[in-house]
Amino acid sequence: MDKLAGLKEILALDPKNSFVRYGIAMELAGSGQVEAALAEFDTLLTNDPDYTAGYFMAAQTLANAKRVPEAIARLKDGISCAARTGNRHALSEMQGMLDELDH
Repeated sequence: MDKLAGLKEILALDPKNSFVRYGIAMELAGSGQVEAALAEFDTLLTNDPDYTAGYFMAAQTLANAKRVPEAIARLKDGISCAARTGNRHALSEMQGMLDELDH
C-alpha cells in the first residue's frame, strides 16, 4: 500500500486527525496534485485553525503553482496564527517567505 492510501485509511477512521490530513495534503502537493492538496489544507485549517504548519505549506504550494497573491494571503493568515499561538519560529519563516513574495 502506498503512503497516501495508508494515510487515507487512517483519516477514514479519524476524520479530525490534523496530523494525518496534513500528511495527505503534503503527499498530494509533492505529487503535483495542487488542487487536491489545497482542498486538504483548506479542510485542515477549517477544522484546526491553529495548525500553523498548514498555512505555511499551503502558501508554498500556492507559490510553487505561481499563485502568488493567494500565497501571500495564506501567509498573512499563517502569521496571525503563529502570533496567536506563540510559534515564533513559524512566524519568522512565514514572514521571510512573505518578504520574498511581496516585494
